[in-house]
Amino acid sequence: MKIVIVGAGKVGFFLARRLLTAKHTVSIVEKDKQICEEIVRQLEALVIYGDGCDPQILEEAGVRHADVVAAVTGEDEDNMIICQLAKELFHIKRTVARVNNPDNERTFTELGIDVPVDATMIIGKIIEEEVSFADFVNLMSFKRGKLALVRVDLAPESPVVNKQIKELSLPADSVIVSILRADKVIVPRGDTVFMANDDVIAITTVGNESQLLNFLLGKL
Repeated sequence: MKIVIVGAGKVGFFLARRLLTAKHTVSIVEKDKQICEEIVRQLEALVIYGDGCDPQILEEAGVRHADVVAAVTGEDEDNMIICQLAKELFHIKRTVARVNNPDNERTFTELGIDVPVDATMIIGKIIEEEVSFADFVNLMSFKRGKLALVRVDLAPESPVVNKQIKELSLPADSVIVSILRADKVIVPRGDTVFMANDDVIAITTVGNESQLLNFLLGKL
C-alpha cells in the first residue's frame, strides 16, 4: 500500500518505520525542518518539509496515489483538517487520525474520519479491564461509530474452547481478527482451534457486541 503519514514525532516515526519494514510505500510530511533531516538519515522514505494542512504539500507527498492518509500530529485541529482535505479534495478512501484530546473523538467521527485513534481511551480501557478482570472490553469504534473492535478473554469453560473456527457460526457481521496466545499473535484460519485463556480480537457492528460476547463466553 501507499501511505502518507503527516506528523513525524515519535508516533509518526515509529509508524513509518513499521510500515516500511512491512514493505509498504511510505511518504512523510513534517513541518519541523530538523526532524525532517533526522528522518532522512534514518528511514528510506520520501520526506516532505512543510505543513500537512497545505494541499500543495500533500500533493508533493503523493497523496493522489495514496491508499491511506494517517494524520498523527500533536494537534487535533491539524489532524482533522488533514483528513478532511484527504477525503474531500483528494478522495482518499481511508483516513486515520490521532486523537490527542479524548473530548474530540466524537467530532472526528462526525467529520467522517474512518479511524480516529484515541490512545488515551484504549489504554484506559485496557487498564480498567486488568483491574476489573472483565472478560470483554470494547477497544475502539470506527467507520463513523458503526463498527467496534473488541477483545474477549476466553475462560476455560467457554463453549468455543477446543473447537475449530470453521466448526462455528459466528454472529452476523462479526469477524475474528487475531488471537493472542501467551506471547504469540495468531492470524486465524478455518482450522485454528480456540484454546482456554486466548485473548480474541474481533470486529463487529456496534450494538452487536453482546451477541458476540454470548457466543464466545455463553451458550452457543
